[in-house]
Amino acid sequence: MLCTLKIKLMPTLEQFHALLETMKRFNQACNYISEIAFRSRTFSKTKIQRLCYYDVREKFGLSAQMTVRAIGKVSESYRLDKKTLHNFKETGAIVYDERILSFKGLEYASILTLQGRMEIPMVISRYHQGLLCGNRVRGQADLVLQNGIFYLLLVVDVPEGQPNSENGFIGVDLGIINIAVDSTGEVFSGSKVNGLRRRHAKLRAKLQKKGTKSAKRLLKKRSKKEKLFARDVNHCISKKIVEKAKALGCGIALEDLKGIRQRTEKTVKKQQRRQHSSWSFYQLRKFIEYKAAIAGVPVVLVHPKNTSRTCPVCGHVAKENRPSRDQFCCRACGYAAPADNVAAENIRRAAVNQPNAAAN
Repeated sequence: MLCTLKIKLMPTLEQFHALLETMKRFNQACNYISEIAFRSRTFSKTKIQRLCYYDVREKFGLSAQMTVRAIGKVSESYRLDKKTLHNFKETGAIVYDERILSFKGLEYASILTLQGRMEIPMVISRYHQGLLCGNRVRGQADLVLQNGIFYLLLVVDVPEGQPNSENGFIGVDLGIINIAVDSTGEVFSGSKVNGLRRRHAKLRAKLQKKGTKSAKRLLKKRSKKEKLFARDVNHCISKKIVEKAKALGCGIALEDLKGIRQRTEKTVKKQQRRQHSSWSFYQLRKFIEYKAAIAGVPVVLVHPKNTSRTCPVCGHVAKENRPSRDQFCCRACGYAAPADNVAAENIRRAAVNQPNAAAN
């Protein structure tokens, strides 16, 4: 399984300027190559290299391998669209390979710049250290600049664990008020995320009304902060769910919510549309799936129909079984419980009843 690791670099001021200058020169070369490729209608990497390799080296002062990587970046960009000229931002990613990037343990990255090779300190989390140690870096690595900080994006080939679901499944109901509820009864509340989004929505309304340049800059900054917070919450929840399933020897059962927004948009109240559109269930599902694959925990998707309206005791299905968002009360046998817990249990049972379902 291929995983992308985002590793933070900690360059000195001199190293930072060297990386920035190299990045700008690299992308200037990409724009020059792009114009030649588009004008000559030549998009093959080999043919572009024949046209401009020596010109690029002389004009921009790039090394041989960095010139090859710039040509490769341009050629790959034209695979999807050959109708328009492609332009590259001056702080676009630099594509590195093993000839111009190497590692000195887990502490330093040896990176080629216009001023020669530089050993730049790295900050790697414990989780990423575990993925990087013993696993092979695959293909290229991208050097990117985000908010004034340089990062390396590495693709690592991580072996998948042996799938084990001998003790059945844990059902997980995904929602908005409660981000996730599992069939063991654990609830992952969405109150912090929803509270943050409400505050940001009020601030956005004020800033949009103001309309100044500084207000627009603050809007962009706030948007990133909100997304990063929600992403971190989803990472933490998915990690806990996968760890629990592995410890219990269970698989994970999720609802297949593909197209849920389109199916429910007409039933959502106007005041709930913002909350509904910002529901990040797909991101959480993807986090669960890739963490589960590494841990050897199978993930099964079940059909979401009537999971919150079916009584887990007598099997009675009715819309009236769920009188409110939070409560379930069976009209046939009187069984009552929190609605999300009932849905999680029904998801677990649905997975058990389809043992031959394809795991993701």
